[in-house]
Amino acid sequence: MVALSKLAIYLNDHHAASVGAVALARRAAQSNRGTPYGEGLAVLAAEIEEDRQALRLIMQRLGIRADPAKVVLAWSAEKLGRLKLNGQLSGYSPLSRLEELEVLSLGVEGKLAMWQALGHATEHGVPEAELEPLIKRARSQRRRLERYRLEAAVEALGAESSS
Repeated sequence: MVALSKLAIYLNDHHAASVGAVALARRAAQSNRGTPYGEGLAVLAAEIEEDRQALRLIMQRLGIRADPAKVVLAWSAEKLGRLKLNGQLSGYSPLSRLEELEVLSLGVEGKLAMWQALGHATEHGVPEAELEPLIKRARSQRRRLERYRLEAAVEALGAESSS
C-alpha cells in the first residue's frame, strides 16, 4: 500500500507535467506554423499527447486516479508561462521559441527518466516491452528538440563569437 501510494504521487506529478507539456508543445507548434520548426513541432506535440495517454493507461491499469488539483495547477502554470518578457512588447519572438524549446527539452528528459524508473521498478507490473518503445521515442524527441533548440539559440542569441 505504501509503495503504491508513492507510485501514485510520482505518476501524478508526471501526469500533471505532461498536461502542461502537451499545451506548451501545441502552442509552440501553432506559433511556429509556416517556419522550419512548425511541422516538426506539430509532430512532437502529437507524440507528447500520445505519451500522456500511455501514462494515463498505465495509471488506470495500476488503479491510480489522476489528481485533478495537480492537473489544474500544471495547466495554469503553462498559461502563466506565456506572460514572460520575450524582448518585444507583444507577439512571438526568437527568444520565445528558444525558451519554449528548452522547457520542452527538460520535460522530455523528465519523461525519459520516468519511463526508465518504471522499467527498474518491475514490482509495479509495467512490462518492459511496453516501456521500451516509450523510452525509444523519448530519446528521439530529445535528439530532435536539441537540434531545434540549437538552431533557435543561434537565431535568438546570435552566432557564437570567436574570441
